[in-house]
Amino acid sequence: MKAEPVDPVCTELPSAARGGPVSHAVSRVARLHRIAAGKALRCAGLYPGQEFLMMYLWDAGAARQSELIKAVDLDPSTVTKMLQRLEQAGHVRRRPDPDDRRAVLVEASSDSCALHSDVERAWTKLEERTLAGLDAAERTELARLLAKVEENLSRETESCPESR
Repeated sequence: MKAEPVDPVCTELPSAARGGPVSHAVSRVARLHRIAAGKALRCAGLYPGQEFLMMYLWDAGAARQSELIKAVDLDPSTVTKMLQRLEQAGHVRRRPDPDDRRAVLVEASSDSCALHSDVERAWTKLEERTLAGLDAAERTELARLLAKVEENLSRETESCPESR
């Protein structure tokens, strides 16, 4: 009796992950992508995640800190720490909301214009490195498939308190 060929991808997986080879691959890729993003953003003086706050502020304008927390889907203490660092670096400024003195508005500083270009270059470089070797059709298909995966995971996590 001839043994069935073993999928080489499955043999490299930890035994507990063999039932989820795609999930294991997504986790590894996400981890590596975050490391590569950190490397690309280092030249701009940013840590991974801070660029998402800045992107939101550049596009949306001044926003309440509570709105930023929802937009970037991070723990409030993490966002507070990020904003402190960004403010110390001169990239954002905080001021009282004129409509509600208890609330704080955060906005990108005029000095952050140069940072915008740095972040744009970093993300372009990250995209090129991430998708190297994929042709246009493969890139389009990957984006389509990842959008489906994101939709699945969004539905799966919508009732979780940490996803709000």
